[in-house]
Amino acid sequence: MGPELLIASSSTDAGIGCWELHSGAEHLRYRSCASPSHGLVCVGGNFLASSQLRDSSSSSGSVLYWSWNKPQVEVKSFPAEPINPLVSNSDGTYIVGGGVSGDIYLWEVATGRLLKKWHAHYRAVTCLVYCDNQSLLISGAEDGCVRVWSLIMIFDDMRREEANHLYEYSFSEHALRVTDIVIGYGGCNAILVSASEDRTCKVWSLSRGKLLRNIVFPSIIDAIAIDPGEHVFYAGGRDGKIYIAALNAQGTSSNSYGMHIIGSLSDHSKAVSCLAFGADGISLVSGSEDGMVRVWDTITHNIIRIFKHAKGPVNNILLVRAPLCLNARTLVNSQASSVRRHGLSLPPPLEKYENSSDENKEIKAYLAPQAPSDEPLDASYISIDTMNNQIKEFQQQGSYAAAGLELERLKFDCNRYMQMVQQWKTMYENLNQFCVNELLDGNQPRVSNGNST
Repeated sequence: MGPELLIASSSTDAGIGCWELHSGAEHLRYRSCASPSHGLVCVGGNFLASSQLRDSSSSSGSVLYWSWNKPQVEVKSFPAEPINPLVSNSDGTYIVGGGVSGDIYLWEVATGRLLKKWHAHYRAVTCLVYCDNQSLLISGAEDGCVRVWSLIMIFDDMRREEANHLYEYSFSEHALRVTDIVIGYGGCNAILVSASEDRTCKVWSLSRGKLLRNIVFPSIIDAIAIDPGEHVFYAGGRDGKIYIAALNAQGTSSNSYGMHIIGSLSDHSKAVSCLAFGADGISLVSGSEDGMVRVWDTITHNIIRIFKHAKGPVNNILLVRAPLCLNARTLVNSQASSVRRHGLSLPPPLEKYENSSDENKEIKAYLAPQAPSDEPLDASYISIDTMNNQIKEFQQQGSYAAAGLELERLKFDCNRYMQMVQQWKTMYENLNQFCVNELLDGNQPRVSNGNST
């Protein structure tokens, strides 16, 4: 497994910076990127994709692809409208984008086909996130709503026609624009935290569809990150502070920040715009409008390392494992040689319209010329025939296929719960043995004393 990479982008055309998180070594700087917040994604570890801020003279949007070993854009797509947030499932099979109209688009990566499009919000979508088992998609928007979508429902045409609405839950308690959403572990039973320009963060239960906790902050919160242990979450404010809020413990109003806020980290001179946890579960990475990226030790609250973006504010941060094709030869001091190396072929551009035919297809994307490569296509894209067959079968069988998918998900959850039960059983047995040993050890002096008398 390669080193952990820190990837950062800006809303200005400052490109994408890429560093090794722990050594600080800089890798290629990817050019020509002006991404909106939540608009940068690593697709299955295979390549980088980013939506782009809209040109005022254009009514359409654009999505760009970069391979790991080339600094220039290789694939350009032009969706039907400007796309704000982008998200990919863990395998890189699908890309989901949120439009300024409130529509959500779901594309198949390997073919670029637009599989589904639905009207999700009344105003522009601002953030998208998958749950950890990929069965749910959560969206937030400028209308203040947070909505939970079952992908089983989205792909099941029969159930869609019968349902009054497509979403599983619609949380409308925020008064202003939703700025960020994060989700914990546990799939459909996870907790969800949303932030808004109304200066609140709200903690939701996905299993019950209810609000668990409402926390009011001294400043507008633009970014949140949940501690891997799910004891606290970190909230980046426009005042430059990173607030630490309790998820489970009973709150106290004894501090100057307010109920449930137990501390803060402070070093940024401008608004904190993005947060992410490292793989070690201790390192917290923050990006700011001051153009700096800081790495914090969440135990000591000290700054471990500071990175500077080329220019402009930092509005997106990704932490990913370096792919095998990205090695020491792609460092900045040998950038020229790395550009000449050929990476894996990228998938085709994203289609503009759903079910567009080859006969009347509009010119919808531009694919940059690529030098011929003898390297094989990535394995995740070779299996596209299998994916196509599954999609066709899914569409033909309707609710039966959906029921089968739901059954598989339930089996997955059942296995996970059985593992948890086994862990609790082991802990109980260990605790019981410990208590027995303590009791026996405590009785031994009394017995010896009795014999001596």
